[in-house]
Amino acid sequence: MMLGVGPLSGTDSRLQLCVRAELNASLTERLPEFSDLIVPTSSQDKISMTAMAAANSTASFSGSNDQGFQLGHNAGYVYNTINVAQAPLPSTATHNYDFGVRLCDASQIDENHFIGRDCELEQLQTWLTLSPGRQNIVALYGMGGMGKTQLGIHMIRRSGSRYSSVYWLNAKDENTLKAGLATLVMEVTEISASPALTDVHEEERLVQQARQWLSQQDNDKWLIVYDNYDTPRLPGIDSATGYDIRTYFPSRAPGSILITTRSPRLTFAKQLRITKLQDIDQSLAILATRSGRKVDGDNSAERLARRLDGLPLALATAGAYISQSADSFDEYFELYDHSWNDLSEHSSELVDYEERTLYSTWNVSYQHVKNQDPAAAELLKLMAYLDNQDLWYELFNKDVSNAPEWWIELQKSRARFNRAILILHNYSLLEVSIGKYSLHTCEHDWTLEYLNREFDNERYRMAIRCIAANVNWESEAEYWIKNRRVLPHARRFEHNRIKAAIDWNVIAPGDLHMLAYLYEQNDMSVETEKMYQRALDGYEKAWGPDHTSTLSTVNNLGLLYADQGKLVEAEEMYRRALDGYEKAWGPDHTSTLVTVNNLGNLYKNQGKLVEAEEMYRRALDGKEKAWGPDHTSTLSTVNNLGSLYADQGKLVEAEEMYRRALDGCEKAWGPDHTSTLVTVNNLGNLYKNQGKLVEAEEMYRRARDGKEKAWGPDHTSTLVTVNNLGNLYKNQGKLVEAEEMYRRALDGKEKAWGPDHTSTLSTVNNLGLLYKNQGKLVEAEEMYRRALDGYEKAWGPDHTSTLVTVNNLGNLYKNQGKLVEAEEMYRRALDGKKKAWGPDHTSTLSTVNNLGSLYADQGKLVEAEEMYRRALDGCEKAWGPDHTSTLGTGHNLGNLYKNQGKLVEAEEVDRRTLDGKRKAWGPDHTSTLSTVNNLGSLYADQGKLVEAEEMYRRALDGYEKAWGPDHTSTLDTVNNLGNLYKNQGKLVEAEEMYQRALDGKEKAWGSDHTSTLSTVNNLGSLYADQGKLVEAEEMYRRALDGKCKS
Repeated sequence: MMLGVGPLSGTDSRLQLCVRAELNASLTERLPEFSDLIVPTSSQDKISMTAMAAANSTASFSGSNDQGFQLGHNAGYVYNTINVAQAPLPSTATHNYDFGVRLCDASQIDENHFIGRDCELEQLQTWLTLSPGRQNIVALYGMGGMGKTQLGIHMIRRSGSRYSSVYWLNAKDENTLKAGLATLVMEVTEISASPALTDVHEEERLVQQARQWLSQQDNDKWLIVYDNYDTPRLPGIDSATGYDIRTYFPSRAPGSILITTRSPRLTFAKQLRITKLQDIDQSLAILATRSGRKVDGDNSAERLARRLDGLPLALATAGAYISQSADSFDEYFELYDHSWNDLSEHSSELVDYEERTLYSTWNVSYQHVKNQDPAAAELLKLMAYLDNQDLWYELFNKDVSNAPEWWIELQKSRARFNRAILILHNYSLLEVSIGKYSLHTCEHDWTLEYLNREFDNERYRMAIRCIAANVNWESEAEYWIKNRRVLPHARRFEHNRIKAAIDWNVIAPGDLHMLAYLYEQNDMSVETEKMYQRALDGYEKAWGPDHTSTLSTVNNLGLLYADQGKLVEAEEMYRRALDGYEKAWGPDHTSTLVTVNNLGNLYKNQGKLVEAEEMYRRALDGKEKAWGPDHTSTLSTVNNLGSLYADQGKLVEAEEMYRRALDGCEKAWGPDHTSTLVTVNNLGNLYKNQGKLVEAEEMYRRARDGKEKAWGPDHTSTLVTVNNLGNLYKNQGKLVEAEEMYRRALDGKEKAWGPDHTSTLSTVNNLGLLYKNQGKLVEAEEMYRRALDGYEKAWGPDHTSTLVTVNNLGNLYKNQGKLVEAEEMYRRALDGKKKAWGPDHTSTLSTVNNLGSLYADQGKLVEAEEMYRRALDGCEKAWGPDHTSTLGTGHNLGNLYKNQGKLVEAEEVDRRTLDGKRKAWGPDHTSTLSTVNNLGSLYADQGKLVEAEEMYRRALDGYEKAWGPDHTSTLDTVNNLGNLYKNQGKLVEAEEMYQRALDGKEKAWGSDHTSTLSTVNNLGSLYADQGKLVEAEEMYRRALDGKCKS
């Protein structure tokens, strides 16, 4: 039965529907088959029919209101209202609806090439499961190249047998879809193509017949796939070629419909988003099947797979290219990264990606965007010069000088900007999530290599402006979080093509300065220096060498050189900035004083403590006059003076400065402000150095708690205090708690700054110190080596922080008995420090002291005394005779004299050291107690056993109060008391001391630590003296085995 259109009379608006039937049965028997297809539009419509038993029979239908007819609807939605007649299905149509799987219009896909997507496949099968009386509509959406078509075909091949018929229709445009529906109806009705198929009305007739056939009441088990429906007509999308696919759905609601599309807005369907492959093994499998090469264990294949970021089309393209060439995975990687356009011209199309290649798949979508919103297309081109993973509105919402019209258009309002983002999202050129947008890595490559084939310095200038304007100063809230978000965009400059093409001369010096500041905060010293130099060159050309903006960059270069350990260059920059500020603004201007303060910091680091104090005093006096004594900048210099006094050993004056700074900050900012908490942290450091460990812990805890509230537990400033708490716990002998703090600080810094940041490496170094104290020498060496490697990469082999770790490695090797390696480390550290700081710097003298200890262990007592004397003389000149570092070297010299048998000289030095420590730290400080313990050892060697016991007892009581009975320093004194009792013949008391020392050391350090084994050996000697020869041998054996292992 065929439906045709009869002519309308000139004035009669009634619709005549002609029914031509090839009657094999009575017309009345056939009418029920179509009774639900043609429905009057009003209950008042009158239907009359005249049937003629002839080859051509005509039936006229008229409605009283002349309203025409309405086709059936799905769930209340009217898909199509027409005012043209419908032709009936030919009589050759049967009730057999089982036509199997028809994939004639589908891409040719080798089933063996399909990889992964198990979860998506299962979801598709669930959603497309046939349900009586319900139509399933599923939209499979995602960006081009994700393999949506391939997934649909694979699902059909796996599950197509559950449907009576499966038809694949190409929906890339309306005409192609109509042709597919016309072909469908000709196949199911077994008629040949009409000669008039090119006629529009003929094609419309066949399309409607296809819809009718799919709408038959008992034809409800089919699956129709509408593939590549990428140009939908939806609200807000003004597209000349777009259409509403729902007008081509069946008019009733049986069966299942699958749509593949790039649009995420087909909300009338269940939506299944297809994203990149997350499993690297699946990416490697695509490379393997397409290239015919083995990828197992091939690092170059994995490198390529990660570069292509799980995009199936990119992986398939790479594999196909490699299969047709002699190139390796590495060679393709280099081609892709450096010759993208050349590669695009010589890569073949893949038969399973219909007329699309990796290099052109997004072009059509881009043209649609460009036609609908040119500003959105320009915005996408700008994104090529930024990172692809995290873009947000405020990044772009910045003023740009000499901006083009499209940029001005987008800046009109947030709503206008969002409209551009929405259009890009509609074509899956941009992923949108809460608070950010992103592009796939391969699409991002396309935006740079294809959309920006001609490098656009103007567009790049705009990108840099957006980045620079989003950099936050350290004084701003949560600056570190915001700047960390900006940094990946600044690192886009490292792309080979951008780096080679950019003209830095067109970038504003102010923007260059902000980029350098951003790099500096993130410890990128090489990039920082380059950017500051570019900014400096720009300022000098624009404003001259003495302009204050030029001088600001000069000052910042000084800060950078100071951080890099280039102290000569740093001083040169500070001096230039200072001279320029004094000429421009005068000696008392606040900017001048800021540089004066910086010079003070430099001199302090150089060990020029007199000059440092002079600078700090000048800065402080000037700031007090300009801003008053309670201004926050004034208080910053007060805090710096406190640090200087602490370094000079003037602990009373240091505490006075810190207290003043703390009181001022609390008044100005409140007790919980971050600047207040910085001073609280410094007070904690001071109390720790004074041996006031309870007060120190109180300060650290206050600083940590306040920073956690202000910045959160993972902020880098919070982690600095956490690290300091670790130092405190280490000094208290709370090694478990210390390790917990260090681990937390390390984990947080690795997340915030990465594993190679110098602040991260500082905590790595501290963990090395802790492991060394715990006797975990292998782990300690691992930490030191990691810190050393990181410092050498970040700052170079001669930076002072690098040399500090070299010195620590020397200490470790000395403890391990690797005396040759230890001397090598000490020599390297000493030479480097001499060059960086000079021979009289206090850090240089610290290494001189360490060399003295090494020579003493080697039995080179003359060389040891020479080193100790040199260190002692230097410390007395730098810090004075009563500074704690001076006293520490005196302590070592006393030990040397004792070992040389110069007991009178040893006692003299120890007495002097003890008096100095009492004055500096008080009688109960742990460092004071260390000298008390040494005096006990000296008296024991002199045979003054009563005086020795008095010293040991005093040291033991002090350690137990300060650190507790189980601290390792406490246990060392317990061990010494055991030695004394043994020598006095008090063997019971000696054994008691040895056992206590042994039990404590085993808990603190483990059974194989060298200090533990020393006490084991002592017990062996005691047992031998007691005649317990079996027990003595057991102890000796254990000590010997342990030393062999270590």
